[in-house]
Amino acid sequence: MTNIYDTAHQLERELRDTPEFKTLKEAHEKVTANKESNELFEEFRAFQMMLQEKQMTGAQFSDEDISRGNDLSTRVQADELIAGMMEKERAFSIIVNDLNGIIMAPVSELYAK
Repeated sequence: MTNIYDTAHQLERELRDTPEFKTLKEAHEKVTANKESNELFEEFRAFQMMLQEKQMTGAQFSDEDISRGNDLSTRVQADELIAGMMEKERAFSIIVNDLNGIIMAPVSELYAK
């Protein structure tokens, strides 16, 4: 009988071998190699984490949060390296979402009855 964790680790290794992950990794390396892009991306990630913390605690977003978010979003989209990386991330996310649907099928079927 196969150990489910062995299967999960095999899936993880196979995900690393997909073209989508490889192009995402290359795009990430380009962002981190560029000082300006990397600093902007780190600022964007820190801001996203702060918003997630506020959301999890039920805190409201301030007008300043919204303004800063809009500014960061505009700057991130204008950065070709970051925008390219995010496009690659979306492509990889499709695979992950598909796999999640497959993995969660037993639960979905259970509750569909």
